[in-house]
Amino acid sequence: WAASTLAMQAQIVYQGGEGPGKGKHIVFVASDHEYRAEESCPALARILAKHHGFKCTVLFGVDNKGFIEAGASNIHGLEALKNADSMVIFARFLDLPDEQMKHIVDFVGAGKPVAGLRTSSHAFKIPKGKTYSKFDFKYTGKDYQNGFGEQVLGNTWEGHHGKNHRQGTRILLEESQKQHPVLRGVEDNAFCHAGGYVGVVRDGFTLLAKSQPLVSMDPSAAADTKKVAMPSAWVRHYEGKSGQKGRVFHSTQGASEDLLSESYRRLVINGVFWINGLEDAIKADNNVAFVGSYKPRTFKMGGYAKGVKPENLQDY
Repeated sequence: WAASTLAMQAQIVYQGGEGPGKGKHIVFVASDHEYRAEESCPALARILAKHHGFKCTVLFGVDNKGFIEAGASNIHGLEALKNADSMVIFARFLDLPDEQMKHIVDFVGAGKPVAGLRTSSHAFKIPKGKTYSKFDFKYTGKDYQNGFGEQVLGNTWEGHHGKNHRQGTRILLEESQKQHPVLRGVEDNAFCHAGGYVGVVRDGFTLLAKSQPLVSMDPSAAADTKKVAMPSAWVRHYEGKSGQKGRVFHSTQGASEDLLSESYRRLVINGVFWINGLEDAIKADNNVAFVGSYKPRTFKMGGYAKGVKPENLQDY
């Protein structure tokens, strides 16, 4: 009873209405230390539920009193993944208890659709010798090289590209992929506050966009000519335990303030549609407006809002 009560208190559920996502259930896993996953994920969930019909469950890292704690390796309610159609993960360096981690492992083992944002390339930091050590972002075994990041999303942590918090980025669409469903309605040159990551394109990737570091955090700043544009958004397939092919969308951006760009927000929403097999429902003018107020905090370590419980975020 106590465990199920904790699970209910540590999550919010937005029941979807009408729309192309009706009947589909997305589970968001939100726990990173710096980029305000606890703000980005509910904002995206509200859009997908209210405007497009998806049922969206958002799970947060919490402390032992049930308050949201950015980056906490304690996420109640992951059993929701058993009945989920897709997972959106925005996490960093998690070392979850085995009974929690098992639900994520089973989900990707089944080859189900995944969208990953920003730090999810290094979502897990699990010491050697533990049950799920191979999901660690630096795992060296040939059976699961570089863990969840590389095996599912396509990249583990490859490093910053430019100076984070001092250089914003501009999202440059791949000319050859401008007809791809995920890029419908997405405008070139969207500004993102989060700095660039090194992105490595591998076989089987469809590269959709690159991020170009700027000389400052000013949205109108010039490009940093010393830094080339790096791969930052792609789709691919990964393989589940029994060879099932799961769809993946990954973006190396996604910080709370990045979503203020309508074009970037649309890119992510379109990516979620795509992993759910709804590319035919991606329209250039699909509604990606925020539902309710969205005033994100500036992303930084320790910068999350204290004293907030998931239930406080339940309302649209």
